Parts: sequence; structure tokens; C-alpha cells
Amino acid sequence: MAVKSQSSDISESVLIPAGTVKLRGDLAVPDKATGLVVFAHGSGSSRLSPRNRAVARSLNESGLATLLIDLLDTQEEEMDHPTRRLRLDVQLLAERMVQIIDWLVLNEETKGMKIGLFGASTGAAAAIVAAGRRDKFVSAVVSRGGRPDLAADSLKELQAPTLLIVGGADVDVLELNTKAQAQIQCANKLAVVAGATHLFPEKEALEEVTTLARDWFAKHLK
Repeated sequence: MAVKSQSSDISESVLIPAGTVKLRGDLAVPDKATGLVVFAHGSGSSRLSPRNRAVARSLNESGLATLLIDLLDTQEEEMDHPTRRLRLDVQLLAERMVQIIDWLVLNEETKGMKIGLFGASTGAAAAIVAAGRRDKFVSAVVSRGGRPDLAADSLKELQAPTLLIVGGADVDVLELNTKAQAQIQCANKLAVVAGATHLFPEKEALEEVTTLARDWFAKHLK
């Protein structure tokens, strides 16, 4: 069961059981929301990522629910700081995503909603693996500056329409996404944000990412 505390906006804090740990998240459910997007953060990031929170706010404004969640608990984050081993463990992170999806399917506030996954960096690979394992419930996937190549054979198992967003100046990651896209057999699109680097810090780059993600989820989750 989640432990919740109401915040000043529409979001509330949740604790979601995942095996032997509990994961901290911020769940926002606008009135009459029919779809929900779960954010899978990349290595070194968290549910407090300003980039992902900006995307989440836009999704909320368009009528979609969001869950920003840490895929490691506090103790794991502290232990992992020197090595970064856990935050780069795609299979571990994917299993956490699967457990989160299972919780959302049963949770009173979110059951019955179409689910989308938004992954950044290594979180994109975790999202893709989880989408393949829970294809009955996941209706769309978006990767922002992600490493879908790390999902390996799970790319071929994807059934949820998938959008890969990459910065045009993020040359190495763009090449990896192009190769990964060739393995995806379901509906998919590669969107290149001209002139943007890996974290999309350039003027209007994040706004374009947000628009692309919002439109993709609006199409497939409503």
C-alpha cells in the first residue's frame, strides 16, 4: 500500500513497494484523466529532475496523469554513489518499472488508465524492457536522449508505439537511436531536435521535446 501526503498542487507523495524496498514518487492525477505517464529517470537523475518535471507539468495541463518516481531507494542511492553500478543496471531498473506498473494497475486512483512510459538516458532502456514485459498495460513509450540500444532483444518485443527523441548535435546517441529504431517492429518514430545536445539545454529545445512527447501521449493514451 502506498503512503500518501497531499502537496500544495495536484501531486501527492507515494511510496510504492518494489521487492524489499519502497520507492518514492510524486503522483499527479488531473480531473478526468484517462491516461498516465510514468517517468524512468536516467543515471544520476531522480524524480526531482527539472527537465522531466517540466514535461510532466505540460502533460498534467493536457489532462494526463503523471508519476515521477525514483527507481532506487535512499539507501541504494547512497551505496551506489561511488560506483553507479545499480543506476546503470538496466534489468534491475526494468524490474522496478514492472512492479510500478503492476501497482498502478491495481491502485484505486489509476486503475483502468492507459499507461505510457517516458524514459531518459538509461531509463529509456528500462522503460522499453518493462513495456515488453507488460505489453497488455503499456500503450506508448517515449525516449528522451535515451539509450534504447541497451534494451537489446527487448526492442523486437515492443508492441507499444514508440517515439525516440534525440538532439541533432548529440551525434553518438543519435547513431545509437537510429540503429535501435531499425530493430523496433511496432509503430515508431525518430524525432531529431535540430542543434540540441544530450540534455537539451539549448533555447527552446526542451520546449520542442515537451511538445513532441505531449502530442505522442495524447494520441495514444486518450
